[in-house]
Order: sequence, then C-alpha cells, then structure tokens
Amino acid sequence: MQELTKLIREDMKPALGVTEPGAIAFAVATAREHLERPEEIETIEVALNSGMYKNAFTCGIPNSSRYGNLYAAALGAVAAKAEKGLESLADITPEDDEKAARLVEEGRVKAWMSQVDSRISIDATVKTATETCTVEIRDSHTHIVRICKDGKDIFREEQAAEETEGGQEKEEIPVIHRYSFHEILEYVRNVPEPEISFVREAFSMNMDLLEEGIHSGRAVIAEQLLRENDHHIISEDARKTAQLLCNGAIEARVLGLGRPAMSITGSGSHGIIATMPLFAFYEVNYEVVDDDLLLRATALSYLITMYIKEYSGKLSAFCGCGIAAGTGMACGLAYMRGAGEKELAMVIQNMASGITGMICDGGNHGCAMKGIVAVDAAFRSVDLAMEGVCIEEIHGINGKTPEDTMRNMGLIASPGMVQTEKTIVEIMENK
Repeated sequence: MQELTKLIREDMKPALGVTEPGAIAFAVATAREHLERPEEIETIEVALNSGMYKNAFTCGIPNSSRYGNLYAAALGAVAAKAEKGLESLADITPEDDEKAARLVEEGRVKAWMSQVDSRISIDATVKTATETCTVEIRDSHTHIVRICKDGKDIFREEQAAEETEGGQEKEEIPVIHRYSFHEILEYVRNVPEPEISFVREAFSMNMDLLEEGIHSGRAVIAEQLLRENDHHIISEDARKTAQLLCNGAIEARVLGLGRPAMSITGSGSHGIIATMPLFAFYEVNYEVVDDDLLLRATALSYLITMYIKEYSGKLSAFCGCGIAAGTGMACGLAYMRGAGEKELAMVIQNMASGITGMICDGGNHGCAMKGIVAVDAAFRSVDLAMEGVCIEEIHGINGKTPEDTMRNMGLIASPGMVQTEKTIVEIMENK
C-alpha cells in the first residue's frame, strides 16, 4: 500500500454527531472506566483548548435533547462507551439523557477553556469520594497521551520526538507536506483503483446520514434544498444536487441525529464537504463519469484538505470545512471535469481568493450555511478555471505555487486568527 493511500485510510473514521462532543464524552468515559465505583461519581471537570470548547459549545449531541460541553461530559460519565471512540454516544438512552441532565443541573459538571490555540487538548477528570482519574488527550480527538489515577500515572505515552540542542522538540514534517502538488496529482492518476476502493464507504455512510436528516422533521435547510432540487434527491442539476447531498448531511450531523458521518482530518463536516458534492456530480453525470474517476477525484479532495489542515491546525478560528475541505472538493470537481495540473492550480487560487477567512463559530446549525457557500464557491471556481480564468499569483495571499497558496491559506488561521478565536468565544459566552 502506498504511503498516501495509508494516510487516507487511517484518517477516514466514522464520527457520530459533531466530533467534539463525541471526543469529550470519550475522554470522560475513559476516565470513568478506571474507577472502581463509577456509579458514585461526584464531579466531572473538563479543560478544553479553544477549538474544542468552541466547537462543542452549542452543537447537538447524538441521542440527546441537549447540547454543548457540559452535557457531552455528563453523558460521558453516565453511559458513553469509550471503546466506540468517536461513536461513544451511540447507545445513549432517554434515561441516560435525563440522568446526565441532573448532573449538570446539580452543578457537578464543569467545563472551561484552558488555552487559545489550534492544538486539540482535552483534560477530563472524574471524581468520586475516594477516587480521581484524569485522561489527557492531545493532537487528535481520541489520542490519549496520559491517564492518571489518584496522582499516579497508569499510562503515559513515550515522547518519541527528537530534541534539538536547545532542548526544543524537533518538528516533524507532516507526511502530506513531504509531497509536492505534482506528486499528489501523479499518485491520484496512477494509484491502482482497488487500493482506494475503501473510499466508497464515505458515500454510503454520508448518504444514510442525509436520509436520516430528511426524514427527521428537524432538518429545515435540507427540506429547503430538497424543494430547490424539485423534490428529488438526485436531479439533473449537479449544483443543486450537490448542495442537498452535502449540506443536508451536515445539518443532520450538527443536529445530533443518530447516524455517523465519515470524517476526515478529525471532522465529519470536512468529510462530508470533501465527498458529497463529488458524489452528486457523479450521480448526475453517470453517463460520462465512471466509478474509477469518482474514487480518484475523492482521493485528491482528501489529500488537498489534509494539506491545508496541517498548516491551519485541527481546530482554529477559520472554517476548515469550507476553506480546506471546500478547496479539496473543488479540486476533485475539476479533476472529474478533465482538469490538468494547470487548471487545478487555478482552482486553488480562486478558492484561496474567495473564501479564506470564513470564521468557525463552533459546530452548529450555521455549518450548513457555510457549506452552502463553499459548494457555490467551488462550482464557480472550477467553472472559471476550466475557462483559463483565475486570480493571479500577484494578488492577495496567492503564492507562486499551489503549495505556497495552500500554506498561506493555513497560516491565515494559525497563527493569523488566534485573537479572532478568543473574540469568537467571548461573543458566544456573553450571549
């Protein structure tokens, strides 16, 4: 298996609801499972970095009528199953939901923002009268680096990073950044189809989520997009179909409905945007677009998304769903339309000039609106590029190469929007 194939395969993961509540519940559930008498929990405390805190602040929780950090933590303590990872809340019952709500109402659950940065950080502490367990997560939503029981470490990840002479950790170049844009495109063109056939799982999973939303009676954006698509899931209009498939699924996800999305770079919405408009284009144009082309276009979409996200950070003040995944998806659309390397570079420049800077104000209903903007921008950026039209490199944050442009897009988020992140959280807390 080629390195880039392995990178995609390891990054694709089912995620139930918005990823951050699932991660919070996972962390708390892991701590709970190390207690001898978990039924006697007295308090739950969760310290989160700004992105985690913000993203879960007002988002729906699967199988719950509540939302937000406190209820995600409480459900983690009551009934979440750590072995299910980001699907830890899959089996929550109405009784569990009410029990968790009582914990919150009694003031026994606390959650706060520990620092403003784009590095994922969760410190979850669960206490009984006689026991305390803390679980620390860093860098990805389920990556446990330390478990401390009653002041003693029962697990600590070995620090593998080499140190420089100054005592600082030597930064390792992310796998995706070891490849040039040209090399990524060569991989997409030449990878054997059976090697990337697993990508199909994303389409079926995300379509099931869309159907859940349409039939839920709660997904108002999906209902409107369905009306605009002449009440067809798949119509003859690729753009309208893409809007429905993409943003209907995102809406179902942020409402906390009971089916998972296939995530990429730790986000279900990233995974939805990176795939569903491509699947829509394939379904509408099935006479000229075959399965092989769809798989290769999706692999390209995933890799471009990863390329930008490694610069911006996993969670930041800009909308990685719209900007990173939207740009990846736009490249996938162009690839399906026969774009070469030159046109694909133009697509990246058009997207960078158009939507970079879109803020992230958490995982919430507004994500579907941002997805609508991203799909429109992607279709328009591709239309222009296929006619040889783009925003030239001398303008704005566009670079001389696609690699430069994608790096600049990421830098806008981190470190560029650190103060923006702080302001967004303050606005949310003060409403």
